[in-house]
Amino acid sequence: MIVLKTVEAEIGVDGQVRLWEPLPLTCRQRAGVTVPESVPDDAEEQHNRAVLHVTEKSLAQDWDRPEEEEAWAYLQPDR
Repeated sequence: MIVLKTVEAEIGVDGQVRLWEPLPLTCRQRAGVTVPESVPDDAEEQHNRAVLHVTEKSLAQDWDRPEEEEAWAYLQPDR
């Protein structure tokens, strides 16, 4: 039986893999490495803002109904 274990690691620009935690092994092992594609911070921020904008508009259609206000009124202390 094969049991997979995932550990976090850092890969330097030189290709060296450095594990973030000890990984006790009883013998030499092979491993596969998956590297997530990095996105520049400004592009990621623009994407997140666009998603929030679209999401807010679609949710507002449901949230801004009188039935919703009534259903959640008990959470409003001033009512």
